Amino acid sequence: MSFEFLKVEQRNAVAIVSLNRPEVLNALNEAVLGELLECLEQLNSALETRAVILTGVGRAFVAGADIEAMSVMSPEEGQRFSELGMKVMSRIETLEMPVIAAVNGFAIGGGCELALACDIRLAGKSAKLGQPEVTLGISPGFGASQRLPRLVGMASAMELILTGALIKAEEALRIGLVSHVYEDGSLMDEAVAMAEKIAANPWVAVKYSKKAMRQSLDLEIGQGCAYESAVFGLTFATEDQKGAMKAFVDKTEYTVKHK
Repeated sequence: MSFEFLKVEQRNAVAIVSLNRPEVLNALNEAVLGELLECLEQLNSALETRAVILTGVGRAFVAGADIEAMSVMSPEEGQRFSELGMKVMSRIETLEMPVIAAVNGFAIGGGCELALACDIRLAGKSAKLGQPEVTLGISPGFGASQRLPRLVGMASAMELILTGALIKAEEALRIGLVSHVYEDGSLMDEAVAMAEKIAANPWVAVKYSKKAMRQSLDLEIGQGCAYESAVFGLTFATEDQKGAMKAFVDKTEYTVKHK
């Protein structure tokens, strides 16, 4: 894959996607969002990819949407920009493979929203996260008002969004915004190790597990459990289920086939 503002590296079954506008701390504009959307579509059809890592080149994961570009937008242009960002975030959530955000440095505004859309968030020790949109006279535009309360609870989300304050990685860990905090120099190694662990598991089981959890946010619990039962049944048609269970019973090793 070749992009102007993204670097894509394939490490066996793991794809590492790095936002590459370090001169503006990887700020999101329409061109970057368009490339991200195209990249996600290509990854979703890449049979060799079983997990994705999103990160940023330089001192930031993403230091927000491009304020210079937004400063001259009309209300209609602002809404269209928001809708494009929403489309990218939604595509991350619906991607078949799990997506890990490796948050290096700043993840602010649209950058924090990009991390929120990912399935797992890991942070470097020096990372700073937050939703400071209100300090610029706007509300969040890429989904923070919806995803942040679901992730950290309404009280913490209200405080973050309405004050516009930035928080350090350890505070993000405490409120559940990120899952782990690592030394900056080991963040990518830890992210790759987790992605490889995910990618080594039977693919159909991973794919349906992610989908069932994502569905749980939109379904009443009875409907969600019915969906889980349905996909649970589908996994019994796979070679991996037969082989892995037989190996467990026989106390032998099993090599995943990803069928």
